[in-house]
Amino acid sequence: MSPSRRPDLPEASAQPYSRSRPLPPYRGIVAVDAKDFTGYPAIEHGEISRAIPQLLQTSFERAGIAEVWAERRFPGSTGDGYVFGFDPAKMPFVIHPWLSTLQEVLTEFHVHSTGAVRIRLRVSLHIGPLPDAGEEYDGNGTPRNDTHRLLDSRPVKAMLAASSANITHVAAILSDRCYQDAVVSGYTGRHPDHFFQVPATVEGKQFEQAAWLYVPAPSGNLYDRRILGDRVIEDHESGRGERGAGSRSAGRRAAPQVRIRADKGNVNNGTVYGGQSVRNVESGGVGGDYTGGDSIGSVGGDYVRGDRFGGNKAGTVHGNQGDTVHGDKREDRR
Repeated sequence: MSPSRRPDLPEASAQPYSRSRPLPPYRGIVAVDAKDFTGYPAIEHGEISRAIPQLLQTSFERAGIAEVWAERRFPGSTGDGYVFGFDPAKMPFVIHPWLSTLQEVLTEFHVHSTGAVRIRLRVSLHIGPLPDAGEEYDGNGTPRNDTHRLLDSRPVKAMLAASSANITHVAAILSDRCYQDAVVSGYTGRHPDHFFQVPATVEGKQFEQAAWLYVPAPSGNLYDRRILGDRVIEDHESGRGERGAGSRSAGRRAAPQVRIRADKGNVNNGTVYGGQSVRNVESGGVGGDYTGGDSIGSVGGDYVRGDRFGGNKAGTVHGNQGDTVHGDKREDRR
């Protein structure tokens, strides 16, 4: 022992980037969190905390992968949830059938429960290298942190909140690595089209990653792009007069126009009544007629006939999109 170091102080950890060393073993990581846990009376918190591990154990056993639970690594209760590591080779089975089985187990729990407690779970799945030597502080590292960030991210919270509490009891979010390794590779018994990509962000945290949502029993309006993380940047005034005589909905009050920006520059233009058109704001212009749905391609009741819009749509928030429309839009009006 060096005389300069006090005997009651721990050994300093190895400095990063100072030398090469083996990676820790790769682990699958599953974390669950109960929706609205703090909204329940404090007297029910203990009941929920005890019920979650029991429900997880039952679901893993029923899904035919009891060993995932029996051999779990660095397990820990979070009060309103649970987290542990497992052999990443089992990840395809955790994605399916376990997530669907967990949905079934929670449905049965709600049917047979004599109390008022309803447990709906967000689930986060990730893969990465984590210390796992059977010691007290195993399982800590960036993959573990990211798993919890994904669990707290806006899209998966919004997805569960927007669904029916009577139908949807599980909403899962997969890291991109988990999705690529286990789903796109073909090892999971679910087609990639069962999953949809979202920008995972956490309020108040510097965190943003691409991730994938999966809902075993969807319900409600889960395909509103705003739920998935897109941003509404413009709402037109409703009631600008009646539509033209050629409209299927002539005489009906005009629907509010909504423009939603997606992550990669696409702008979705449409009405709350029906059809929509999608274009990319990075293109040089928009040509051709708009098609589909009620009032698509109409501005103030006059139809656009293939003229090109000038200006940059991306910077517009209010008014008539702040751009000059070239040509006479009232020509050849039908």
